[in-house]
Amino acid sequence: MSEWILISALIVATLVIIVLILTLVVFKKKKEGKMREPNYQVFFILGIAWIPIGIVFMVTINLVIGIAFMGMGVSYMVIGLANRDK
Repeated sequence: MSEWILISALIVATLVIIVLILTLVVFKKKKEGKMREPNYQVFFILGIAWIPIGIVFMVTINLVIGIAFMGMGVSYMVIGLANRDK
């Protein structure tokens, strides 16, 4: 049981470090004035990719993880479709 706690702590620590790095990069680009508008077509493509991944996870590993991946896929698709004219 303790190895799961260690693995979970490592995953959370890795995610926190990634978020901090991304935040620093975004602030630096905003300060320099190099921020561009995101490519919303990529959001749509990511959504199309995440939905089947969610289905596979739902069937093979865990229902909750699969639903989470499918939810992220649907949200990415909605973002891409809502901004398709940009």
